Amino acid sequence: MPPETPSHAAGRLDDDDYPAYTMGRAAEMIGATPGFLRAIGKARLITPLRSEGGHRRYSRYQLRIAARARELVDGGTPVEAACRIVILEDQLEEALRLNEELRRAD
Repeated sequence: MPPETPSHAAGRLDDDDYPAYTMGRAAEMIGATPGFLRAIGKARLITPLRSEGGHRRYSRYQLRIAARARELVDGGTPVEAACRIVILEDQLEEALRLNEELRRAD
């Protein structure tokens, strides 16, 4: 990621897709460990961006997805299954949103 001016970076913090959080901070925010974030990354639930130094950076959207997976895992669901469930939930939500937009357009 190229360096940003402080005012430009501050404006991006409102962007749900802006990778604003380090792995440690992201893990702390969702009550998980960095190992959990690596595991869901390996399962391809989320793909964090990398800083120029190679450090993982997470967006708020990715943290919401990770938090949902953590809830499922805490309830006893294996990580791989939790990741698949979250992906399907996300796809369903998007399909419902698009369907509603199409209904309104008619």
